Parts: sequence; C-alpha cells; structure tokens
Amino acid sequence: MKKKFLALVLALTLALSLAACGGKDAPAQDAAPDVPEAGAPENGESDTPEAGAPEDGETTPPSGSAPGENCPNEPGAPEGTEAGVDLTAFYNTLREENTWPELMDLTTDANMKELLDSYYPGLAEISTKQCGVYIAAISAAVGEIALVEVENAGDVQAVEEIFQARVDYQVGDDTNPGGAWYPETIEGWKTKSRIVSSGNYVMLAVGNPADAAVESFEALFA
Repeated sequence: MKKKFLALVLALTLALSLAACGGKDAPAQDAAPDVPEAGAPENGESDTPEAGAPEDGETTPPSGSAPGENCPNEPGAPEGTEAGVDLTAFYNTLREENTWPELMDLTTDANMKELLDSYYPGLAEISTKQCGVYIAAISAAVGEIALVEVENAGDVQAVEEIFQARVDYQVGDDTNPGGAWYPETIEGWKTKSRIVSSGNYVMLAVGNPADAAVESFEALFA
C-alpha cells in the first residue's frame, strides 16, 4: 500500500513538472536585418559610371584616328608629277604588257645604294625628280629597265651617257670580257639595248621587250 502511494506521488510530481515546462513560451528568434543584395546600391542609385563613359563630359577620339594625322599625298605618287608622268606607274605598265625576267629594284632599298652606284656611277650626283633602276635578279638573264626624270633639261645628255656606259660595260670589248659575262647574255645587251629620251625623261630598256618599251615610252609624250 505504501509503495502504491509513493508511485502515485511521483507520477503527480512528473505531471506537474511537464505542465510547467509546456506553459513557458519559447523565445522568439531575432529577426534578421534587411541586407541589400550584393552589388545592388540602395534607392536604385548607381555609384559606378557606365563602362567607357568619360567623366566630366570629356570625349575620347575614336580608336585608330589619332588627332592631327593626315596624308596629303597618296602613297606612291611622287611630288611634282601631277601634270607629268608617273614613272613608277609606267614601269608597272611595262611589266604588265610584256614578259621580263625577274627584276630587282635598286632605288627604293637603302641596302642597294652601293650596288646602284657601282652599276650607274654618277647617276646619284644628278638632281632628279624621279629615278627607278631595275636589274635582272639572275645575272644570266637579259633584262634591265632604268627610268629617270631630271630636274634640269641640261642633265638629260649626262643621264644618256651614264646609261650608255652601263651598256658598254656589260658588252665589253675585244680586250675585256663584258660584265654580262656569258656570251649569250653579252650578245643580248649588245643587240637589245635601247636608250630613249623625251623632255626631261630618259629610259634605258634592255631585253626582248625593249622595242615595245620604247614605243610605250614615246606614246606617253605623243
């Protein structure tokens, strides 16, 4: 009987304890503060200027157009030839109209200046408006073109003499072999060399198309 009474008391005590615990309200969790999304400024305002937009209203020139750059003359057009003959263009025409051996330009490459002075001594000392000398890339080939516009008409004869000296050197004589060296090449220089002039312009043409080159040259001034 005593044991039943103790069991009852323990059961009542446990029930009262559970009721007391259940009656207490659980503490409310602290509400998380409102945090703006990363990178999103408040009030819709933007602190970062738009990409590429200069500050304080400054303007940036478009890419590739440096201020002050200008090309008054077209590339390849020699100065002072507006009313005359463009010898570079004429040379290109000669190459297109006829078959020439492969030619090297001795006048636009600074590394070729010594060779030009050796082949045409005295030419560099004459005042010219235009000057183009093109020699065969292979020594055994018969082909050469020289085109000159002198500043002064009195120098035309001097240029003709320089051109003739070039031919004479290539052909040689009975004592000295020609600079062309090979018998066939020497014969080509001897029979297929033409020197012609008009006004301040002088041309030397050597090779199979030499006569056709002379006709084209003379047609420029007809």
